[in-house]
Amino acid sequence: MPELPDIAAYMTALEPRIVGQPLERITVVNPFVLRTQEPPASVLQGRTVRELRRIGKRIAIGFDDDYWLVLHLMIAGRLHWKPAGGGATNRATLAVLDFPNGSLIITEAGSKRRASLHVLKGERALAAVDPGGLDVLGSDYDSFRHALMAENRTLKRALTDPRILSGIGNAYSDEILHAAQLSPVALTHKLDEDQWVRLFRATQSTLRLWIDRLQAEAQREFPKHVTAFRKDMAVHGRYGESCPACGEKVQRIRYADNETNYCARCQTGGKLLADRSLSRLLKSDWPRTLEELETLRKGRE
Repeated sequence: MPELPDIAAYMTALEPRIVGQPLERITVVNPFVLRTQEPPASVLQGRTVRELRRIGKRIAIGFDDDYWLVLHLMIAGRLHWKPAGGGATNRATLAVLDFPNGSLIITEAGSKRRASLHVLKGERALAAVDPGGLDVLGSDYDSFRHALMAENRTLKRALTDPRILSGIGNAYSDEILHAAQLSPVALTHKLDEDQWVRLFRATQSTLRLWIDRLQAEAQREFPKHVTAFRKDMAVHGRYGESCPACGEKVQRIRYADNETNYCARCQTGGKLLADRSLSRLLKSDWPRTLEELETLRKGRE
């Protein structure tokens, strides 16, 4: 799912292309993507784009007369830009927005249709789609800590809850926790002062690092490879590869459609976190530490 750095990159690429431009035509290819009926999407045609806003992991395009088109790309949704007249559709296309200078194409890979478009009128309607999470880059330490302390949750769940923090998902939460040297299953009510400071600094620095990097790329060309798995990431998507900080193998916890990646040496004091599927299979044979894991591996060689 595109997260805050990816959304920031999209907005950097979109601003010079569509702000100040009239929307000539909007074509909803897959009716399921449009989640609102009133106002109709056609009301946007002929209106000029006045601004862009990020709302969590959503992109809000503001038009004349306080109309808004809100895009939520979910997991597999992506944006593409083609020259004017080049907006030919394919099976993945959900909608096409034609401007005088080019076409913005919204696609979604796979068979599941989770991405969405909302056509809204007014600030109150726009506020209603905001999950309400704290903007970490605009917050101070006390506000950050207060938001995460509202409930006693694991750090992984707290960081990725859009009602708590804005724009952070599975990928960047892994990177933040690795930078902070904290376990993904540590509880918010159990952190000491030093750990809170590390978490706050790591959250801000990790997001800024990737926003700066991806925005710089977006200034050169429209983002083409928006992915949760980037080669320069420390742990996310790097299960079995070497941690760049200590050289130990990156571990994982798998659940549902996601997995959490972490370094046991850097983040959990060498303790392996139980992977639900493997721990059920291995039961008492599940290795609890890196040393036990190494012994288990040697025994299978």
